[in-house]
Formats: sequence, C-alpha cells, structure tokens
Amino acid sequence: MTTSPAAEPVVPGYSETKDAHLRRLKRIEGQVRVIARMVENDTYCIDVLTQVSAVTRALQAVSLGLLEEHVAHCVVDAARESDEAATEKVDEVIAAVTRLVRS
Repeated sequence: MTTSPAAEPVVPGYSETKDAHLRRLKRIEGQVRVIARMVENDTYCIDVLTQVSAVTRALQAVSLGLLEEHVAHCVVDAARESDEAATEKVDEVIAAVTRLVRS
C-alpha cells in the first residue's frame, strides 16, 4: 500500500475484490506453467497456441476488472476532490487503456 503526500493510506479500487483477483492470477500462473511444459514436451503448435489464447483472454478479463474498479473508485473519488484531480485520473485511465489495446 502506498501513501499520498498527506500521509493518508491510498486504498486501491480493487481492495474489496483483491482475493478474487489473486485467485484468478494464481490460476493463470498455473496455466502459464502448463504452457511451458507443453513446449518442453514438444506439444503440437496449435494446441500450445490455443492455451496461449486462453491465458491471454484470462489476463484481459483481469485487466478489465481492475480498470472497472479503478474508474468506479479512484476516478470517481478524484472527481469529487477537484477538477484537476479528475483530469489527472482520466488521463491515467486513457494511458492505461492505450497500453491494453496495444498489447
């Protein structure tokens, strides 16, 4: 957890769903290990690609969930704080979405 300059703890927007995100990420981690074993075992290319696609979709789902929670909590809170804070958070979201779309 990070702190703001005023030394107030910053609570991430996903704090209420943290455990669910961690469970999902652990499953994805397991899927990636399976893909590595598939490559080590010379599994048919299309089968490996199918698993890579599944992991990619799972990571995208995590990303969208985190983005939704960020907007619902962090951006909304910033908008309540000031126009400047809201603009900063909106710019942050746009940059994050740009990175997600490019990946």
